[in-house]
Amino acid sequence: MTRPVLYIGNKNYSSWSMRPWLALKWGGIAFDEKLIRLGGEGYGRSQIKEVREVSPSGRVPALHVGDAVIYESLAICEWAAEQAPSLWPADTLARAEARAASSEMHAGFFALREAMSCNIRRRLDAEPEWRGNVRADLEQLFDLWRRSLTKHGGPFLFGQISIADAMYAPVCTRLRTYKVTVPDFAQRYCDTIFADAAFREWERAGEAEDFSIDQTEALYR
Repeated sequence: MTRPVLYIGNKNYSSWSMRPWLALKWGGIAFDEKLIRLGGEGYGRSQIKEVREVSPSGRVPALHVGDAVIYESLAICEWAAEQAPSLWPADTLARAEARAASSEMHAGFFALREAMSCNIRRRLDAEPEWRGNVRADLEQLFDLWRRSLTKHGGPFLFGQISIADAMYAPVCTRLRTYKVTVPDFAQRYCDTIFADAAFREWERAGEAEDFSIDQTEALYR
């Protein structure tokens, strides 16, 4: 059987591509990656021609395993965990909690994600004034991290590195990019993510990319 192929977007911007990429790396699963430049015609409408050729949703990431196409980030992570069960906590209740936290990231934090578009190489000089739903999302995020880190002892959300950390790793980069004031425990968690070898590999590639997406770069310019 040929190696799985993970189609991803720009590493500087594509937070949803980062998540399963990290899970596959952490699970020790061999795969090939193919990067499709986002932006341009069809961007934001799931109509980029090169993406639609490999993903029926018109979005990346998409994992090709033989003739199967898994075209959603959390589903790719779940497939990875079936190959490498250590990607979820061993304890059944901790595993359920990790899945709940992962699903909350997958389906929530809309205001935070809209206000803080992923941009790994960018650093704002000053933190914007967050209001309303963005502030509520930050409070919800820090409460989730505090509960998980306290209960499971850190340094990762559920003790050992897991899919939950893959889901929240891009959030750590957003907090750094937008100079968000964070509690000490949250900064320690983000520093743990930033020190991870797989994350650093992705980060270096994102910083080295020689192209940009104007819509994202215009945010808080």
